[in-house]
Formats: sequence, structure tokens, C-alpha cells
Amino acid sequence: MTIRATFNGTVVAESDETVVVEGNHYFPPAAVKTEYLEPSDNHTVCSWKGLASYKDVVVNGVRAADGAWFYPDPMDAALEIKDRFAFWKGVVVA
Repeated sequence: MTIRATFNGTVVAESDETVVVEGNHYFPPAAVKTEYLEPSDNHTVCSWKGLASYKDVVVNGVRAADGAWFYPDPMDAALEIKDRFAFWKGVVVA
């Protein structure tokens, strides 16, 4: 089943190889249209996944601040989502 992440009417990621963790679809890096991602300085810590990094999702001038997150160096329990992107904050995943 193909899963799409859409923001402001535009598909920003699409894959049939997402990994679902805690109800979130994590897209492989090659499935993400990085031209819609911009740097964010935000980070959060999960007790079992590790340090998450964020990107803003920007489509046609509309911004979802910190709308994408990923784990560049996850803890061992979360290695299956290393460098994969998940979305929220107005980005619809279906």
C-alpha cells in the first residue's frame, strides 16, 4: 500500500516501504522530496529512540514549522528508522 505525505496540496513523500512506529509512518529518505524541506534548529529526545532532528516543510510559501522529523543516530532499539522521515503539524499522512 502506497502511503503519501501531503502538505498544501502537494505530495512531499510517497512510499510503499514506510516503517510504522508508535502510529507514525517513517518514509525512506529516497521517498522524500527534499526540495520541500528546510533546516530547523529544533531537537527533541525520546527515551528509547534517541535524539530527533527536525525540518520545516514548505510548499508554495506555506510553512509547517518542524513538520518533519528524523533520527540521524537512533538508539539500538530504533535502528529501523535511522534517517527515515515522519511528518505532522498539518502534513497529512494517508
